[in-house]
Formats: sequence, C-alpha cells, structure tokens
Amino acid sequence: MRLMIAFTTIAAALALSIFAARASADGLNKSASTGLYWSTAKEEGDLVAKADAAGDSSLLWDDDDENHRDFDAGGFSSLDGMLQWAIGHSDPSKLKEAAKDVQHLSPDELKKRHMEIKELMEKLKMPSDAQLMRIAIDDLKNSSLPSEDRLRALEELSILVEPIDNANELHKLGGLIIVIKQLNHPEQEVRTASALILGKACQNNPVVQKQVLELDALAKLIKMARSEFVEEAIKALLAISALIRNNFVGQELFYAEAGELMIQDILSNSSIDIRIQKKSVLLVADLAECQLENGSNPEPHFFHNHFFLRSVVDLLASVDLDLQEKALYAVKNLLQLRTEALVFKEFCGLDAALEKMRQQLQQLVMEENYSEYAKDVETLRGEVERIFIGKLNKDTQFPT
Repeated sequence: MRLMIAFTTIAAALALSIFAARASADGLNKSASTGLYWSTAKEEGDLVAKADAAGDSSLLWDDDDENHRDFDAGGFSSLDGMLQWAIGHSDPSKLKEAAKDVQHLSPDELKKRHMEIKELMEKLKMPSDAQLMRIAIDDLKNSSLPSEDRLRALEELSILVEPIDNANELHKLGGLIIVIKQLNHPEQEVRTASALILGKACQNNPVVQKQVLELDALAKLIKMARSEFVEEAIKALLAISALIRNNFVGQELFYAEAGELMIQDILSNSSIDIRIQKKSVLLVADLAECQLENGSNPEPHFFHNHFFLRSVVDLLASVDLDLQEKALYAVKNLLQLRTEALVFKEFCGLDAALEKMRQQLQQLVMEENYSEYAKDVETLRGEVERIFIGKLNKDTQFPT
C-alpha cells in the first residue's frame, strides 16, 4: 500500500519526464539500447489530449492492460509500460502542457532525460521471486546470522515456495539442502519454520517430494513429530503428510523409519495435544486411502495391528467433534482394506463406539451452534456403520 501511494505521488513527475525522454525532433526513432520505438512529443500530446477530452486519465488503460500488470508484477518491462501507468495516474491538463514544452528541448537535454528515466526504471523495478529466494537462501547460509533474521528469512521463503514453479526452483537454487539442514538447528522455532517450508514445497509436488526424500529429510521429520514442542510436532506431521502423500517410495521409507509406531504412540496418548492427534489421524486416513486406490500393492502390516486399530477407534469417544470426524474418515478407509471385521468388533469395540457417538450427535443436533455440523458428522457415522455391518456380515458368512 505504501508503495502504491508513493507511485501515485510521483506519477505526474514521472509522466512529464518520460514525455521528455521520448520526445524527438524527427518522427519515429529507434532506441539501440532498448529496441523500442519512441513516438514524437506531438504523438504524446495527442495521447494526452484524448485523456483530457474524456476528463479521466484512467480511461487510457484498464485493469486487464498489460502495463497495469507490469505494475502489479512489481516493475515495468518497458518505457511504454511506465508511460501508460504514469499517464493513468496524472492530471491530463498538466500532461498536455508538458507535451508542448518538451518539443523545445535540445537533443542533449532529451538524451539527459532519457538516461534519468532509465535509472528510475532500474530503481522502481522489483526483484523477482527467484531473486528474493536467493537472498533468503544466502541469509540462511550465514552461520552467524542472528536468530531473528534467520526466522525472517525462513518466513519469507515459506511464502515464496507456495507457487509450484517456485517450489521446483528451490533445489536448483540450493535452498532445499539449506532448509533441511535447519531441521537440526538448536532452536525449535527455526526447526518448526523449516518443516513448514518443506510441507508447503512438497504439497502435491512429486518433483520436490523426490528431492526431499533423496536428501534424507524424512527421518528427521519423524523424530521432530515426537517433539515436546507442540508447534514443532504439528509442522513436522504436516511436512510428513505432504512428503509421502500418493508417493509409494516415501511411504515405504516412512514404514522403514518406524513411522507407524510414531503414529500409534501419538494416537494412544490421551495427554498429548489434540491438534497433534488430529494431524496424525488424518495421516492414517491418507495412507489408507492411498492403499485403497492402489489395491495391488501389499498392505502394510500396521493396518492389521490390533492395538493400532483400537487406538484409532478410541478417538471416536473424544469430546472434540472435529477429531471424531477425522477419526471416522480413518475408520471408514481402514474398514475397506483387508482388515478383519471381528477385530473391529471384539477387540476395538467399534459397534459400541458408533452407537455412543450416535447418541451424542442426537443431542448436538438440538443445539443451534452445532446442529448443521452434527448432522454432517452423523451422515458420515451412518456410512461407517453400514460399511462395518456389511463387512461383518460378509466375514461371518465367508470367514477368511
């Protein structure tokens, strides 16, 4: 916003200077340095006259105009772009007078004005995302960088890697290695911010997933997920989920690093922060769904571990409706695998858990603040119950 105000303030002066720089005594001239054709001051005067007649300089361009996009993108690609923007933010009457005045400038004066505008364009040009990423990465390479500045560089990088094209450039710029190195930093805030960057960069991005896996970051993230610092554990789980989602190589490495034990420990620990449990049970739902979509692959053993299955079912008794919903999704996907229905019934007590949940949701439907949400969760609960009963009947009739 402050940049826009500054631009608007200097728009008139900028337009006047550009008129001078673009004026020429002979019709059209071609700039050897920029490859642009410059129109005469007379033609600039005609352009301003149109705006003056309309009474609104903004009519010279619209929101879809390429020159407008030049400004939005953080710079101007040409004198034309700068000129159109400046005219659109200036007083047409003053520009009309200036267009007449510049016709009397000498060639040397015009050349001087031209050089001034070139210098101004360089100052106004904003750095590209790649340049900003390089700056942040270079800061992180500085081992003596104060913690405050290190965190600022990581925060900037976490925003810059959100577009998939930028995420794909991160490794080319040497950023992935630096960010993964920060996972070992002694300060938990730095580790947390670094995990967030990896999570964003890997999201639905097989290219970056492969790069991060090859750099052995997964084991560090699994260790971080057990952290006593809640935010660190949450961001680590976020990164793990993004890293191995729909990625079988990543999932195999996850199991090889005993990632399923980490999940089971989190789910079975009633004293752990509920946000960590939510991230963990979502990861279970994702892994089970991925297995369903690729049924030809062998099912991991932990999907059939009785204690693991019970730790998921036990979450249905939570007082947090959001956690219950996430646990329902996980149970729904697990039921559709080659798991045993009798284990869910006799060892996990799924039938009793679903009935207790039904009664709870009936009460919540009567409360105004929870009514609609409770109805949605009840729909999901009923679907899980139907899948469970169907599986139970099938397994009873045709035991495996």
